[in-house]
Amino acid sequence: MKISMINYKSLWALLFILASWITFTVFQNSTKIWSALNLPISLHHWNNSIKSLFLKAPLIPLKPLTETELRIKEIIEKLDQQIPPRPFTHMNTTTSATHSTATILNPRDTYCRGDQLDILLEMRDHLGHRKQYGGDFLRARMSSPALMAGASGKVTDFNNGTYLVSFTLFWEGQVSLSLLLIHPSEGVSALWNARNQGYDRVIFIGQFINGTSQVHSECGLILNTNAELCQYLDNRDQEAFYCVRPQHMPCAALTHMHSENKKVSYLSKQEKSLFERSNVGIEIMEKFNTISVSKCNKETVAKKEKCKVGMTSTIPSGHVWRNTWNPVSCSLATVKMKECLRGKLIYLMGDSTIRQWMEYFKASINTLKSVDLHESGKLQHQLAVDLDRNINIQWQKHCYPLVGSMTYSVKEMEYLTRAIDRTGGEKNTVIVISLGQHFRPFPIDVFIRRALNVHKAIKRLLLRSPDTMVIIKTENIREMYNDAERFSDFHGYIQYLIIKDIFQDLNVSIIDAWDITIAYGTNDVHPPQHVVGNQINILLNYIC
Repeated sequence: MKISMINYKSLWALLFILASWITFTVFQNSTKIWSALNLPISLHHWNNSIKSLFLKAPLIPLKPLTETELRIKEIIEKLDQQIPPRPFTHMNTTTSATHSTATILNPRDTYCRGDQLDILLEMRDHLGHRKQYGGDFLRARMSSPALMAGASGKVTDFNNGTYLVSFTLFWEGQVSLSLLLIHPSEGVSALWNARNQGYDRVIFIGQFINGTSQVHSECGLILNTNAELCQYLDNRDQEAFYCVRPQHMPCAALTHMHSENKKVSYLSKQEKSLFERSNVGIEIMEKFNTISVSKCNKETVAKKEKCKVGMTSTIPSGHVWRNTWNPVSCSLATVKMKECLRGKLIYLMGDSTIRQWMEYFKASINTLKSVDLHESGKLQHQLAVDLDRNINIQWQKHCYPLVGSMTYSVKEMEYLTRAIDRTGGEKNTVIVISLGQHFRPFPIDVFIRRALNVHKAIKRLLLRSPDTMVIIKTENIREMYNDAERFSDFHGYIQYLIIKDIFQDLNVSIIDAWDITIAYGTNDVHPPQHVVGNQINILLNYIC
């Protein structure tokens, strides 16, 4: 990672003189979240008055966008089409769970296991008027608490105010159906627009140490300031992080970091009302009775093949029965963890939801011993080994943005692409990556660029070591009422779709933690141990 200093006043004077011949490109997509000058990445952060000055200079032919920039543009344009603006003048014209109607199609007194139950959903506003467009953020789930059973439902949006909600009746017994209006379409539009307007809902505080001197300074992905900056740049992948340079301190003196939520919002007062607790996650099917499901003497279902890397996922991807995850397209066996991992090198890379896997392994394998890497803090790299069985498991955090009030060391931080690049890889090497939760408070291009860069790194890895196993774990759903503008599951769902789209052309497998945590009904960014264990059991079946 290249570290450099930027003095904006000097750059401003120099570039003013050279403006007649400087080539620059301005690209701005429909959500207005990019402004990519064809200059070093550090210059993206001039204030608007400086940009305006140079936009008046004579234009020279535009430099073509890079492959990554074109792909980012393509993905965002597609998302813009799916999430159009939905301005509203009053709460009464937004979608109402209470006034919307759900009707079971072809209802029966008793259903058979394996049947599909379809529900037609007609959305109405608070005045009872039919909605003429879709885009509501809905979550469908079926469950039988006494059986510790659950599964997600499939929601099809007809983009005219009606939806088809389909449930596969996986088990016998009394089944409850739930359909939550998490956010109305107007709220979805407001969140999408707000997300892509600014980088300052979360700010970072960097700690610089030089000898006995210690200074704190503001840091971030974007800093709207004319002060001299320290730039921490990965030149190849064009990912950068900045700190206001403290006086009499070198940029390399940055040692620790933490984040703080800033009192910044890009939602209007009226839009904020959509995300008050009483308006989030409202049940549409509150008055529905349970559904009775019987075996119906159907023939025994054909035996499914064992789960393996590269299998196509379905919606829903499986169901929970007796607290155990059962995929739709394949079968999972109970695996002896110690023997399965014998001789294996497991790299867990990403956020704290994949660190939970590390903690689960250490708690489940009594012969696994932690190695002190002489780092500090909750986010320190972790290594655990079983020397007799030659098991090596390690976890490392991903690079910026890393949101958290706890102070963490950045001295050993690196982008996951670099960690993947220095991994030799072979048939006994397994890499599991999880990205998403820490990107939710920032414009979507940050996440897309990171996902594309990780994709390219995995592609390079599989070229030199095609036997390496690579797994992508998607995000867990999280607390429903926790700061929607920064952390709503709507943001996570968009990232979930992006991950599935970007990695579909590689020989990797996706562990669909999104669907799994909906089925379990956890609503917790860090789900209980039995849910983590079932996610890990999928990995073990892939390996053994």
